[in-house]
Amino acid sequence: MNPPNVISIGRVLLVPLTVWLMINGRNQAAFFVFVVAGLSDAVDGFLAKRFGWQTELGAYLDPLADKLLLVSIFVTLGYFGEIPSWLAIAVVSRDILIIAGFMLAWILSKPLVVRPLPVSKLNTMAQIVLAAVVLADSGFDLGWGALRAFLVWITGLLTMLSALAYMQAWLRHMTGNGDAS
Repeated sequence: MNPPNVISIGRVLLVPLTVWLMINGRNQAAFFVFVVAGLSDAVDGFLAKRFGWQTELGAYLDPLADKLLLVSIFVTLGYFGEIPSWLAIAVVSRDILIIAGFMLAWILSKPLVVRPLPVSKLNTMAQIVLAAVVLADSGFDLGWGALRAFLVWITGLLTMLSALAYMQAWLRHMTGNGDAS
């Protein structure tokens, strides 16, 4: 257990708190907890790279913590109508497809290396920005409707592109037509 892994576990523990705050209409507090979780993601990544604290556990734990946080927030935002339901469904479906693909590859003795694709990094950034903007806008009544609408479409597009890129990489890997990592 090194510091980056402890930070990732802390981010996992922030998920239920963030959702609870959102359910109870405390989006200002949820916004701040979400920002702390986002900063913790940057800090654990920096520490892992800077001090060579990268571990196999961390390679799985960090993206798992990110997925738990973002999926939970997107489901909650979708449920309360803060984002369109189609976007919440797309975000969740993409992550389910990725996890199912990794599991199926492992079951078939063709395990994949956990490495995010460039489009996936852009997608994650768009999801984080959209979630932060929506939480800030709904919590502080900022009037950012146009910005929210723009970010919804950008996030939706990147979510679909990311899902397609992972499916293509998975198919190449599973058919032996190239490295999928």
